[in-house]
Amino acid sequence: MSPRPGRLARLEAWETSLCVSASQTAEVAWVCTLFRMVSRLGDGIFWYALMIALLAIPRLHAGRAVLQMALTGAFCTLLYKWLKGKTLRPRPFAIHPDVVCTAEPLDQFSFPSGHTLHAVAFSVIACAYFPGLAWVVVPFSLLVAVSRVVLGLHYPSDVIAGTLIGAVVAAISLGLTGAP
Repeated sequence: MSPRPGRLARLEAWETSLCVSASQTAEVAWVCTLFRMVSRLGDGIFWYALMIALLAIPRLHAGRAVLQMALTGAFCTLLYKWLKGKTLRPRPFAIHPDVVCTAEPLDQFSFPSGHTLHAVAFSVIACAYFPGLAWVVVPFSLLVAVSRVVLGLHYPSDVIAGTLIGAVVAAISLGLTGAP
């Protein structure tokens, strides 16, 4: 049973109000700086650095984990770009003048959050191989997800979808390879 138009309109209004409130927190300089930095690291810098660090510790034998992260990341990129091209959902700041955009978007579409999708996929794989990394990668992934809404670049539903898709892709990747 599909939601009635009234419910859908209320959900959209609630999500938009959440976007407005979250993006207005970025008007506080330190909040904006923090989330811009997290978002920039979430562009890939954090994950590439993690992969290099894992490979640099010989006793970890991280080659398989890093290869799986890299291949899964490549698949995630193709998937989220395809989804954005199919859904064509404009970013919240492009539709709602009260949503403050405080970072440069990588493209014009919002659904799903590619940053969140990648963060979750990488975190799931990294934690499957190295559970001790959870204390670093899980909070970082949460910050990446929050940053996308705070910076005015995504709706909460974009981030939720990115989370779910990233988790499913990572789980399938781990299941297909029988890793660890």
